[in-house]
Amino acid sequence: MGAIWFWIVAVMIAAYVVLDGFDIGVGILYPLLARTEEDRRVMMRSIGPVWDGNEVWLLAGGGTLYFAFPLLYASAFSGFYLPLMIVLWLLIGRGVSIELRMHMDNAVWRSLFDGIFFLSSALLAIFLGAALANVVRGVPIGADQYFFLPLWTNWQVGPHPGILDWYTVIGGLVAFIALATHGALYLATKATGELEERAAKFSQKAWIALCAITVVSLIATVLVRRSTLDNYNNHPILFAIPVLVVSSLIGIRTFSARREHLKAFLSSCLYLTMMLVGACTGLYPTVLPSSVDAAGDITIAKSLTGTYATHVGLIWWAFGMLLAAGYFAMSYWMFRGKVSTDPDGYGH
Repeated sequence: MGAIWFWIVAVMIAAYVVLDGFDIGVGILYPLLARTEEDRRVMMRSIGPVWDGNEVWLLAGGGTLYFAFPLLYASAFSGFYLPLMIVLWLLIGRGVSIELRMHMDNAVWRSLFDGIFFLSSALLAIFLGAALANVVRGVPIGADQYFFLPLWTNWQVGPHPGILDWYTVIGGLVAFIALATHGALYLATKATGELEERAAKFSQKAWIALCAITVVSLIATVLVRRSTLDNYNNHPILFAIPVLVVSSLIGIRTFSARREHLKAFLSSCLYLTMMLVGACTGLYPTVLPSSVDAAGDITIAKSLTGTYATHVGLIWWAFGMLLAAGYFAMSYWMFRGKVSTDPDGYGH
């Protein structure tokens, strides 16, 4: 049951990154691709009906983590208190900017919320990437299974690092570039005319940076925590994961060149999923490694909740996921196709 719940949490986090990732990516590109007020409205409408639903996966993932691995939840949410508060405020900033932007027909009002939308989206991508890098690198877990991290120390990786160091900054850059590319590919499927062309061209240019930062991040991960290769070396079939990462990057490039925007976007979804699956595979069965002593690692066995709860919870989780899958299928089906320039509302 421990392995099942580990991968359930991993899948839910991946679902959040893939789905809310294009929302964040559109926010990052907002001041770069929009030339007119019409462009800005189209970019907002491209995510308008789905952005808040996509963020449900973050809440569901956190709730599942709390239910299945209470020790991990308690330790991580106390040790990462500062960045979690920053992420919370960034999520609030994005939501407020999307919902309030059109409440007043005033250029200054719209510009204010445009800036908040871009800044909160960009910083959110960086902090989410840095958060994952912190988990891969490890944190100074004490004998009581708790830890504290300052925002930064000397920017070096060591037994007592900060939230931000050279490795976690690389993680933040990976997320920033990957989600910007993801957002551009999504926007190319939803926009028309010049905005579609600008999004497609941006994704092709960003692809080069994405390939470069992916290679850098993989090398850095091996240098920081060589044990991430143990599962791969013990089970060579798992090297299919990096092969799929490379294949997805090739798919992005190939389909973008052919102007098959939907296939390019789906390739980006595969890239994000496989990068996260690869990280989880390297960590398993550890859920939060210690940067001080491997004996202090929080593992599945240490943090898993009781047997009765995991079995009953799996039934209710499956029921809830069926409802969620039905809702998302209906929502995205109704929102299929290109976004219109109708001045009223978010619709097509």
